[in-house]
Amino acid sequence: MRIKGLYFIALLFSIGGLVTLDLKYGLAIKPQLKRTLLTLGIGVAVFLGWDLIGIGAGVFYIGDSGLMLGINLLPNLPLEEVFFLILFNYSILLGYLGIERIRKREVRK
Repeated sequence: MRIKGLYFIALLFSIGGLVTLDLKYGLAIKPQLKRTLLTLGIGVAVFLGWDLIGIGAGVFYIGDSGLMLGINLLPNLPLEEVFFLILFNYSILLGYLGIERIRKREVRK
């Protein structure tokens, strides 16, 4: 059974989980909101550029899936791609900041 929009819901749920972890441990949003948004914006923009190059070259295209909303921002660029890129970049940012915090804590010992 395919539920239309399930992938989008899963992306929002995952991003919500990252925001929860971020706020709980004060990794990115609390200490530096503007820097966090700028970093995510630049990362998403770079990967959207990559996607557009791939779409133009005929490498990236939308396959058949009943789990997508069916909203395309451009031909072969579904709305979900933007949220996936936010999730991807935010995961990397929080992973990096979390590892740095652990590393600094170990150096102080």
